[in-house]
Amino acid sequence: MACKSCSTGSCGSKASAEGAVSGCQSNGSCGTGACNKMNVFDWLSDLDVPQFQRFHVVEIKFKAGRKEYFRNPNQLALHTGDSVMVDSSSGVQLGVVSLQGELVRLQLLKKGIKDDDKLKDILRLATDKDEEKHRISLERDLPTLYRTRQIIGDLKLNMKLSDVEFLSDGTKAIFYYSSDDRVDFRELIKLLATEFKIRVEMKQISLRQEAGRLGGIGVCGRELCCSTWLTDFKNVTTSAARYQNLSLNPVKLSGQCGRLKCCLNYELETYMDALKEIPTIEGRLKTKRGDAILQKTDIFKRMMWFGYAGEESIWIPVTCDRVNEIIDLNKKGIIPDSFENLNPDVPEVEKPKLSELNSDLERMDKKYGKGKPSGQRSDNPRRNNGDQKARGNFQKGNKGPGNNPNRPQSKPEGSTDRPDNRVKPPVVNSPEGAENAGEATPKPFKKKFKKKFKPRPPRNGPETPTA
Repeated sequence: MACKSCSTGSCGSKASAEGAVSGCQSNGSCGTGACNKMNVFDWLSDLDVPQFQRFHVVEIKFKAGRKEYFRNPNQLALHTGDSVMVDSSSGVQLGVVSLQGELVRLQLLKKGIKDDDKLKDILRLATDKDEEKHRISLERDLPTLYRTRQIIGDLKLNMKLSDVEFLSDGTKAIFYYSSDDRVDFRELIKLLATEFKIRVEMKQISLRQEAGRLGGIGVCGRELCCSTWLTDFKNVTTSAARYQNLSLNPVKLSGQCGRLKCCLNYELETYMDALKEIPTIEGRLKTKRGDAILQKTDIFKRMMWFGYAGEESIWIPVTCDRVNEIIDLNKKGIIPDSFENLNPDVPEVEKPKLSELNSDLERMDKKYGKGKPSGQRSDNPRRNNGDQKARGNFQKGNKGPGNNPNRPQSKPEGSTDRPDNRVKPPVVNSPEGAENAGEATPKPFKKKFKKKFKPRPPRNGPETPTA
């Protein structure tokens, strides 16, 4: 029993007694075979339009997702999913209504199909007998395909047979093949007509059409575009990969058909618009550091990476605006120092060293730390505390010991009233210095107390001297 979701069994699947099949969906498309071609959503299907006002052209779907447009001269009341008999170019064939109404008019405008007498007519609705014949014809497709491939191998013909399609009445079969050269298949047609008792039609298709008929999963993880929604195949060249900065690796750029992927044309116009703002590098950029060679270009970030000659492994990122400036300077005969410094006449500003940045801290340590490095403490704690108190008084603005007006001022230099005890004796390293050592050595200063204190009397009172 044929699949009842598509009403034609063109997917090649068998339904159960209840008419259900795995993968079939309620919208009339079957997800298990070739009839899973993506359909146009009819968002006008809920509108109740009178029959005489409907558009007279209807879209009909056949095996392998092939769609054609036919006229409805008899004004038949058709619905999506109905099986009809049409007068195709190959003969009378059974198809399924996939789209009708005003959306068909838009599809004709999109694909450039004219509504004239060249369009074939819909004959009638399919009966149960027509559907039974169509099911028997579908069952003959696969055995005929295998047998025909054996005959082609025996005749040693340079051709690849991809599919066989019988008409609904079973009197004619269409053999789809692909080949790079011309093939003389006159002997093959005689053998096929004698063995299968049918009329034979050989039809050559391209590799992209073959992949669309067979279907498959692409490297992106989705079903092939040619087998779902892509109907017209445009020419794809290697220049599309060059504009997008893709590696020219035939393994990565080729699809399952063996040709360049159709998706290379999807974003080509966006890249072409973005490339208008990217400067064109004809040769090398000249700088005093060396000639720069272009290594990579990021089109959307507008960044270009260069490497100097001999140092190609080191990439330097440069904006496109800076590259344009360097190109203009090179045309004028001016060679900049580097990518950063474009004016060679301006002297470079030297960056301060780390020691110069910390010079203020070192000067403050010398001023308030009395020349001692920070962190060094004195051995005498009393002396250390006194220095801290004196330093604190000085910072608060108090009078230090040097500003005391009651303290006698030091005598001017050159006075001989008081010897200077800070003069150190010279070091005796020679006989001459030893002779004059006694004359130059000053006498040590001995502190004298002018005021003598009387002994304190005892607490119990004065003691009388005893005899």
